Amino acid sequence: MNKELRQLALESLIISEPKSKRIAVTELCRGCISGDVKLDISKEIINTLGHIPGRPALPILVDPLTVKKRSMNTLDGRAALIHALAHIEFNAINLALDAIWRFPNLPEDYYKDWLKVAQEESYHFELLSNYLTGIGYGYGSFDAHNSLWEMVEKTKNDPLARMALVPRTMESRGLDALPLIRKRFIQINDKEMTSILEVILNDEVGHVEIGNRWFNYLCDKDGIDPVDIYSKLVVQYKAPTLRGPFNIEARRAAGFTDRELEALAITNN
Repeated sequence: MNKELRQLALESLIISEPKSKRIAVTELCRGCISGDVKLDISKEIINTLGHIPGRPALPILVDPLTVKKRSMNTLDGRAALIHALAHIEFNAINLALDAIWRFPNLPEDYYKDWLKVAQEESYHFELLSNYLTGIGYGYGSFDAHNSLWEMVEKTKNDPLARMALVPRTMESRGLDALPLIRKRFIQINDKEMTSILEVILNDEVGHVEIGNRWFNYLCDKDGIDPVDIYSKLVVQYKAPTLRGPFNIEARRAAGFTDRELEALAITNN
């Protein structure tokens, strides 16, 4: 009997242990390729399995303002920065899985796109987690905050808001921040971390582009102006205001229009 993609995405989302979650995502991708996993876009799915999202006991989640900033001049400081990136990637696995199971009746390519995102975010988490282990730390060694998932939770009833405010807003900040972080590791001649960050940045451009593409699809479908509705959703859901400097080249590659980039510049004035 064939299994169903959106149901399995929910089951993977519920998994708490990071390695088991990565394995589940890998198996889900393999099942789709082999044809053992089918997609039912209209299936009504109700979560009766457990808490969403599944996450390990550590890291402890704290208010973003209380997360300690540590110097890049120490191993502990560098590990804390890498841990923060790993936490973002772990949350990104969950948000991709949530986007698959939660929203029915979208085109098949929507679900395939977010499965691809889940797979790549899982790989990013593995790279960062392995690096942390190699320097004597691990995922859970530091406190973390839950801002990204909080926006996922806020937008659980509206796919337009989800596409607007999670990949296009919360995740898009990585397009601006990652080159600066990578430069800091270049300065200390950490070639392994530099290479990992290059992989992540290249993939994140594609992930934000997926968010942009489906945001614009939903806007076109309902005859909505994307710039106008975006500004309204930011206010409605109390999304963070994006602050520059912006990686304009990466944002263009991720599908932001000139009009949207102009709006960002106006917001920062």
